[in-house]
Amino acid sequence: MKYISLVILLVIFIFASIFVGKYIYNILFGTKSFVDKVMDKVDNFIYKISGIKGEKMTWKQYLKALLITNIAMIVVAFLVLIAQYFISGVKNPLLKVNWHTAFNTAISFMTNTDLQDYTGESNLTNLSQMIVITFMMFTSAGTGFAACGAFIRGITGNPLGNYYRDLVRIITRLLIPVSIVASVIMIWQGVPQTLESHKIVQTLEGSSQTIAYGPVASLESIKHLGTNGGGFFGANSAHPFENPTPLTNFIEMILMMFTPGAYFYVFGKATKHKKNGMAMFAAALFLFLMVIPIILHAEMGGNHVMNTAGIQNTLGNMEGKEVRNGVFDSSIFSVVTTAFTTGSVNNMHDSLTALGGAVPMWNMMLNLVFGGKGVGFMNLIVYAMLAVFICGLMVGRTPEFLRRKIEGKEMKIIAAVILIHPFLILLPTAIAAATGQASLGGYHGFSQMLYQFSSSAANNGSGFEGLADTTAFWNVSAGIVMFLGRYISIGLLLALAGSMMEKTPVPESSISFRTDKPLFVGVLIAVILIIGALTFLPALVLGPISEFLTLV
Repeated sequence: MKYISLVILLVIFIFASIFVGKYIYNILFGTKSFVDKVMDKVDNFIYKISGIKGEKMTWKQYLKALLITNIAMIVVAFLVLIAQYFISGVKNPLLKVNWHTAFNTAISFMTNTDLQDYTGESNLTNLSQMIVITFMMFTSAGTGFAACGAFIRGITGNPLGNYYRDLVRIITRLLIPVSIVASVIMIWQGVPQTLESHKIVQTLEGSSQTIAYGPVASLESIKHLGTNGGGFFGANSAHPFENPTPLTNFIEMILMMFTPGAYFYVFGKATKHKKNGMAMFAAALFLFLMVIPIILHAEMGGNHVMNTAGIQNTLGNMEGKEVRNGVFDSSIFSVVTTAFTTGSVNNMHDSLTALGGAVPMWNMMLNLVFGGKGVGFMNLIVYAMLAVFICGLMVGRTPEFLRRKIEGKEMKIIAAVILIHPFLILLPTAIAAATGQASLGGYHGFSQMLYQFSSSAANNGSGFEGLADTTAFWNVSAGIVMFLGRYISIGLLLALAGSMMEKTPVPESSISFRTDKPLFVGVLIAVILIIGALTFLPALVLGPISEFLTLV
């Protein structure tokens, strides 16, 4: 039955990628849609009161608008968190957020990372959960969607569009409506949605207990739809108020997968050759599926120490996992949340086996296995352009992608996009290791540090929570990595889109390298795996692989 649920999940994902892709294409390219009659009035009202004119932007103008709005929201979020204790009127010292936690949190949620170095039910008020956390889950996801839309338009030879209009349309026409529907389903399944902050109940033993809750369902829906990941509670989706039933667990995975695959359909339609999108989708799907057997084998095989001691374990590695989810659903959730760069967890990743923990780490290191907010798609296109360039060198002709030549300028940008990600992971990890920032010694301690920066650079947000990451070092360093990982990448990708947009298409000939054939899919996967292995394998050897080998 559990494997049938995985098949159902994949089937729904594929069909959602097609139908949601058609709808997102309407949003990004301004074609007619069934919601226009109502939503045009809503959007036009927002444009009017906001002074949004709608002029087409260059990539520099688009990036400038994106940065100004995002940085402004980071500042506001920081101030709200710092002032939270005084606004609340409650003399609770736990509500006093220090400057480096506020710094980390504001950047984390605006960059769509949602790495949490605080405990939501203890350290935030409901007001902060709504004004900072939930609000930024909408705007950060909308920012990512908008940037990806501009990227698709640019590389296919269309104007990049207007950032403000893109942001408004993606929020009003996709994120809010779907979140409302998802919230209702969550409430039906038992997820709380109230403005009350706690409830005092009598336990079976006769004593009283204070149970924290609040507007959980509204946060939970956009948390997964926007591939955000931050939880209302510290336990995230392992908490029964965030993920109470098998159905909510399944729905949360569906929401994470709801939009990332759709961009491949948008890309295929924008190129007027849907097979281009199908080829890229096939490569990402292969990279997604290839790691599932690894984590299932590692987690269902149980704890190696117990096995060698002769202790029978038919359940597998249940450490850090909820019984209601079990090993199978927890493992699949871990793959989905890191492949689609969401970061929510229904089990503690620090309690995964050595190889089991290496799988989510690998997904974040690649940062192109679908990904959320279009991140995975854009990075995959960069690797596709690199693969075309390599193939062009092999046959001695100028490489072309979508009938546009890839020349020196584009290759410099592509190289920078590919190199910035490992730079932001490996260098900070080396600094943390050299300065003794690990909570544990040995291989697992190194894995905790490597995971933290992999999650920050990939804007994922999950963590090996055994790492004592509430210090100024971890808050500030992770905050800087999150900020640079988000905005340097977006800037470079928009620059690449702007450069490709300006190129004159060359006529397609019989010797043009086709990017919609199985051969190209194989070349693309090979390039990704080779570069990924060469870049990150040494670090993985120092962490999870060595940890695994010491137990064998």
